[in-house]
Amino acid sequence: MQQLNFPKYTFRFKNSENKIAIFDEIRKKFVVLNPEEWVRQHVLQYLLLDKKYPKSHINVEKIVKINGQNKRYDLVVFHPDGSIFLLVECKAPEVKITQHTFDQIARYNGILQADYLMVTNGLNHYFCKLDYENQKYTFLKDIP
Repeated sequence: MQQLNFPKYTFRFKNSENKIAIFDEIRKKFVVLNPEEWVRQHVLQYLLLDKKYPKSHINVEKIVKINGQNKRYDLVVFHPDGSIFLLVECKAPEVKITQHTFDQIARYNGILQADYLMVTNGLNHYFCKLDYENQKYTFLKDIP
């Protein structure tokens, strides 16, 4: 897999049905390793090891209903009260981050109402803080 713009992390792999799988600490299972999953697992390690967010406050790939359709967000970090601190959208490294990507996370966030957003393809990371009262957002160098 491609080297990403994250610190170096250690992962568990296995070969299952001629496909490589990577262990997801949150879902507690091996999942098929594809380029987007590679990014998702790096983000997860970044949140756990570098940002020190507790495992119990993180969800991976859960369904959210948007306009009557089931969609899946990549990662969410919750506050202790259950509100959403951070919503993360992961793309494969070869996928360019465009306005379409930001529109996608904005649709998800219309329902979820996170304090912060992160959009990444593993090479480029974008972070922003949302200000709902003034209906604006501010780009940041990193998340708190």
